[in-house]
Amino acid sequence: MFFTYLRRELRRRRKAALVVASGLALGIALVIVVNSVSSGMEQAQGKVLQSLYGLGTDMTVTKAATPAKEGSGQTEGRPRFKFDAKDADEDGKEQSSDRVMVQGFQTLSASTVSKVGGQSGVADAVGGLSLQVMKVNGSFERGEFEQAPGSTGKGQPPGGGGSDQQQGRVRGGGADFDVDSYSVYGTDVSKPALGPLTSSKISKGRTFTDAETDAKVAVADASYAKEKKLSVGDTVTISGTKIKVVGIATPDSGDAAANLYLPLKRAQTLADSKNKITTVYVKAADSQQIDAVKSAIQKNVSGTTVTTSADLADTVSGSLSTASDLASSVGKWLSMAVLVAAFLVAGLLTSSAVSRRVREFGTLKALGWKSGRVTRQVIGEAVVNGLVGGVLGIAVGLGGAYVVTAISPTLTAELGSAGGQAGGGMGGGGMGGGPGGGGPGGALRESASKALDISLTAPVSATTIALAVGLAVAGGLIAGAFGGWRASRLRPADALRRVE
Repeated sequence: MFFTYLRRELRRRRKAALVVASGLALGIALVIVVNSVSSGMEQAQGKVLQSLYGLGTDMTVTKAATPAKEGSGQTEGRPRFKFDAKDADEDGKEQSSDRVMVQGFQTLSASTVSKVGGQSGVADAVGGLSLQVMKVNGSFERGEFEQAPGSTGKGQPPGGGGSDQQQGRVRGGGADFDVDSYSVYGTDVSKPALGPLTSSKISKGRTFTDAETDAKVAVADASYAKEKKLSVGDTVTISGTKIKVVGIATPDSGDAAANLYLPLKRAQTLADSKNKITTVYVKAADSQQIDAVKSAIQKNVSGTTVTTSADLADTVSGSLSTASDLASSVGKWLSMAVLVAAFLVAGLLTSSAVSRRVREFGTLKALGWKSGRVTRQVIGEAVVNGLVGGVLGIAVGLGGAYVVTAISPTLTAELGSAGGQAGGGMGGGGMGGGPGGGGPGGALRESASKALDISLTAPVSATTIALAVGLAVAGGLIAGAFGGWRASRLRPADALRRVE
């Protein structure tokens, strides 16, 4: 009897039911879109952080760099190059010199990895060495001396003036040198699942093997390989050592962590930094205990700075940050306001419909219906309206999320200095034709900023769908509560008084 009457009444009042369902659908659809866009923002920020950290990394441990000392090959932080003088028969011969420098951080002992890995809550830890290679190559050209007209050719012109202009001058000559800079990252090949190389996929060739701990091999970033026209099997020379390119890596998003990746021991040899690292990448055993792990490392590993993904997230600015703030604050408040308004409108419309059905409910009560039965009937109708609104809202919300994903608007994420916190998120090649940067794992410190372009998507999760269904049921119950309360107060006499 309940469902028969329910079906008949909903069919008879289709327009009113559709108005209530549409109002609820609008609020539910807006909630779905806002939640989906917010999820897309979180994924976009995750991609930005992953381009610095690498997949699976929860935090990094670094130590701030100290000013360069005299005699270290650098002056005030700048590399110094020396070239030998050449004889006349070697005039124009190309000369080349390069420097391999630790980039962004002060080095740590390799034993720091074991110390960090032994802290409570640490699932795994791996060390890495961030380097910058600066190469200068070119040649000197000797100029030609031209005597002035009338010069005796014996160093004094007639009249004994003796000035340079009277004797002649040097024409041509000079120096032509090219400066190239690129980043190199030494990675522990025994733990390939942790570190910045995990944010890239091998698109050509192969990655390192466990046996290549000190091999003269490298994996090149795809953009750098394209710029330098490198292919698998080619060689690059670093500090006089020929390194074979065995693979090309394409980053999942944004810029790569380095231009070239080398086995850690080989990188240490090239930089004359045996058993030294610049960054420890840490994976926590429990993502809920990251703050506790950070505190433990800071307490037990003195002199280091621990940077978590949350610390890095605070440095993300640009249109991505603006859109994220808008979606998380204004968007959510707006969706909540529309949802509350939809609930109120649905409740008022249901209550108004009950007012127009006074004779109907009064007559039913006169025929023996209890107040509870009348109330359940009204609530049942309202819940069905809510479910219909939920279906419509989910359909509209999914459509809106699909449109956002199809358009994929591009947002810019800028990673700037985080108040002098831990080191730099290593970008590409610095002066050599790529974004500069420090070493992976912290807010950019060495370079002023690093901009990444991220395509926004709006993924819809099962949780969001479940939330929409819950809101639909809640909306129906709220509307039914309004109408049910009104219906329960009706008396059979009200119906009899309205009978003409």
